[in-house]
Amino acid sequence: MKSLLTIARIIVGILFIFSGLVKANDPLGLSYKMQEFFEVWGWHGLHDFTLAFSVLMIGFEIIAGVAVLLGWQMKLFSWLLLLLIVFFTFLTGYAVFSGKIKECGCFGDCIPLTAMQSFFKDLLLLALIGFIFAFKHRIVPLLSQRNSILVLFFSAVFSFAFQWFVLAHLPVVDCLPYKKGSSIPEKMKIPAGAIPDSTVITFVYEVGGKQTEFTADAFPDDFDDSTYKFVKRYDKLIRKGNAEVAIKDFGLQTVYGNDTTQAVLSRPGYTLMLFVLNDYKQRQWNNQLDAVMKAAAAKNIEGYLVTSIAIDVLRIDAPASFQHFT
Repeated sequence: MKSLLTIARIIVGILFIFSGLVKANDPLGLSYKMQEFFEVWGWHGLHDFTLAFSVLMIGFEIIAGVAVLLGWQMKLFSWLLLLLIVFFTFLTGYAVFSGKIKECGCFGDCIPLTAMQSFFKDLLLLALIGFIFAFKHRIVPLLSQRNSILVLFFSAVFSFAFQWFVLAHLPVVDCLPYKKGSSIPEKMKIPAGAIPDSTVITFVYEVGGKQTEFTADAFPDDFDDSTYKFVKRYDKLIRKGNAEVAIKDFGLQTVYGNDTTQAVLSRPGYTLMLFVLNDYKQRQWNNQLDAVMKAAAAKNIEGYLVTSIAIDVLRIDAPASFQHFT
């Protein structure tokens, strides 16, 4: 029993620490995933708190993983882990059976898992944590009380300090298609050698009060019979391919609604795009970006202001040479 408990603790502890570290590399990714769930459930009022939720959840995953490995305060942490994994299993189960969420972001963007893969992973963790919970009274702490607290303290400091660093700068390991060095035009193309989806045209007809399906090359012998009534036609997926572009959501429109994406991306030389995420005040704009604009103008680099904020709402003194795109 002791050996089984130790193995279960090692698996759960390492998985929680690993999951937390991968997500800590980009806390915004988890916050966007939370927004996706909240959007589906209609909880729009929680959007502004998703980043805080993300940072706290990631920190707890790392701390809880360390606590399980140390065997410290297992009466408390076994309860917390059980509640958390039940919640995670509900989320991944909802994603699988509702079909409204494709990926759950369990291991961030670096290790994408399908909703089904995440669900089975959570079921395994649920069984392991349930086992730990049932026999928590048999777990002996690995270190003394003082040393355990020190290890957990530094784990907490590291988890939150690391998240602050990547939020203030960039992810240490960027797994997204927009990472430094990527070519946006190339990432918007289907990769060479990619395999397209394999589909077959399928017809649905009603005959004798029942619906029957058949493919375009397998019509029934008595199809000419007037009893066949057409219902619908669809493409049935036989084999999923990988002919998907890495960047699907990049587009630029002028204030008049004209799509200018390809015109901008096909320009020769360098292009400067300033992405405004918030309603910056004029003073902030001048202080922070004036030097950048002057350097670009001196080298005849075309500048664009990209934002979802309406131009009449934007309170910044951008140069007239900067075109405004949404």
